[in-house]
Amino acid sequence: MLPSDRIALFIDGANLYATAKALGFDIDYRRLLKEFQSRGTLLRAFYYTTIIEDQEYTSIRPLIDWLDYNGYTVVTKPTKEFVDAGGRRKVKGSMNVELAVHAMELAGHIDRMFLFSGDGEFRSLLEAVQRRGVHTTVVSTLTSQPPMVADDLRRQADAFIDLAELRPTIGRDPLERPGLRQQSPQFAARGTINGNGLAE
Repeated sequence: MLPSDRIALFIDGANLYATAKALGFDIDYRRLLKEFQSRGTLLRAFYYTTIIEDQEYTSIRPLIDWLDYNGYTVVTKPTKEFVDAGGRRKVKGSMNVELAVHAMELAGHIDRMFLFSGDGEFRSLLEAVQRRGVHTTVVSTLTSQPPMVADDLRRQADAFIDLAELRPTIGRDPLERPGLRQQSPQFAARGTINGNGLAE
């Protein structure tokens, strides 16, 4: 990796939160940004998350606001609530389309892409970005039981970083006074939503 390499981070918020939780630590997003700024010329750090519709306050709001003011490009979308055939209320929401669109738009301007997700649905995105000459790295974990990364996603990537290895670098120091506590993103069932384009 060269200092002149142009890099972009694509963070699947709910997936990264679940992965860090499975490993038993909280992510310090200031340290995460600093770590990847040291690996090249960081052009963008995207953070994707869904927000429950019609909810004035959500537990993830303080994190979203902090990220927005501290070097991240936050992309949010409201989840959709519906009643299934059995009469059960369900919530669905996915940021996969937004993430894929941004990655394809930036592919001509970056040398390296870091995808913080283990979701196997991103395999074809990595393949498409690689065809444009971009080196792809997936950040997830194999050390949890079960592993948080889909096998075909890991195999498609040019490189794989286990989040457990980054813990000393990007984990929140337990001795620090917890100023910003990372809240659990509102988990939504993985599914496809026909959104109205980008929510930036």
